[in-house]
Amino acid sequence: MSSRTPSGPPGSAVATHGWLQALGVVLAGLVAMGAVAALGLWAAGAADLPDNAFPRVVTATVVTAVGGSLELSGDAGGFADTDAGLTVLPLSVTLTGALVIARGFLRPLRRRAVAGPAESAGWAGWAGWAGWACRIAVLWLLALLGLAFSARQTFEVSLGEGVLSDLGDLFGVTPTVGFTTNVPLTVLFGLLWLAGVLLLALLVPRGAPLPGRLLRHVPSVRPTAYAMTALLLAYVVVGGVVGLVVAGTRGHPADTFAVLLLGLPNLAWPALTIGLGATWEGRVEGPFGLPMPHVLDEVLRTPDVSTLNLGTLAERDGRWWWLLVAAAVLLLAAGFVLASRSPAGTPAWVHALHMAVALALTVLMITLVGRISAHYGLSVLGIGDLAGGLEGEVFLRPRLRSAVGLALLWGLVTGFLGALLARWAARRADGDGARPRG
Repeated sequence: MSSRTPSGPPGSAVATHGWLQALGVVLAGLVAMGAVAALGLWAAGAADLPDNAFPRVVTATVVTAVGGSLELSGDAGGFADTDAGLTVLPLSVTLTGALVIARGFLRPLRRRAVAGPAESAGWAGWAGWAGWACRIAVLWLLALLGLAFSARQTFEVSLGEGVLSDLGDLFGVTPTVGFTTNVPLTVLFGLLWLAGVLLLALLVPRGAPLPGRLLRHVPSVRPTAYAMTALLLAYVVVGGVVGLVVAGTRGHPADTFAVLLLGLPNLAWPALTIGLGATWEGRVEGPFGLPMPHVLDEVLRTPDVSTLNLGTLAERDGRWWWLLVAAAVLLLAAGFVLASRSPAGTPAWVHALHMAVALALTVLMITLVGRISAHYGLSVLGIGDLAGGLEGEVFLRPRLRSAVGLALLWGLVTGFLGALLARWAARRADGDGARPRG
């Protein structure tokens, strides 16, 4: 029976989608993520890394994209000391994998709005959507193990010229820095990432199947999940358009494409929170920098910890106030979508409450995945930073409570206004003879 046939015994719609099809879903996700990571790293110049390290760096990027944990290490012999750390999610790679895997997961489940009793039973018989998800999870686990054990590399660090180089030659110091994967944490967070992707895949589309016992929660959860997903994707699209314009008009297109392919949501989603009035704190020190517009680097490259918000950005360029306008317009659109997809007759204050909670959770997610932290230091006989900038630190973190609080306030207002706008649009449609919204 075809996987698209809606009739037949429970679970028959996905019964033909076994291990081979699940392997196809997992491989498609990994190939898509690897391709985006490879193109972004190539644009950033990583293809010139020594010792044929490029494939392993691509693998490490995919590992971090699904929440995996990399451990940086350094070795400079008994006369020197190194220290390094890195915490960042390449969210362009993450988003690509999530979209591809979610699409592959939903493909055999289309046209089945409600899961049958056998499908609701979970593991029994490996039938229905639960068995389909478990097949994908098992193969994903094996893929995570393969990625984790292959994502490791060591590089030699040049001491440059000057006193530090002379000390290195005198004592035979050849500093190295490398990375390995924390296998248990990578498997844990990688499986949690997959579970989140599959859960959202079931919650966001209208036609995705759900067990009967969960249907009573659909009217409140599914419209809000759809609205927030659409909001995040809208910011990514707008950010992509802006990035393409920058690449075509301001030079250095390779650097811009590297940012777009590796970290577009790392810029677009914090921009949403800044448009709401949230504040981020950060600092850029040394030769390293953040993959962001030059004005942001200027704001953060100060002796002390700097604040990044609408005020500090607008001081250097008044056009940053457009973030406020974009937030207002897109949040109102999200409130309208939420109300339009909700059951008719739902009070406006209920829409506002749903929007507030959903936006607060969305902003919380952004503040958790949008943090950046990186540092590297090298010293020989206690002497460091003499080789022209071998030491550096970059970090960016949000003021969590104020960001979530502002999201609640914005959600209440735009959710209520979106509900009123949806009612007005429905009355206009009814007046024009259109089918009533249901």
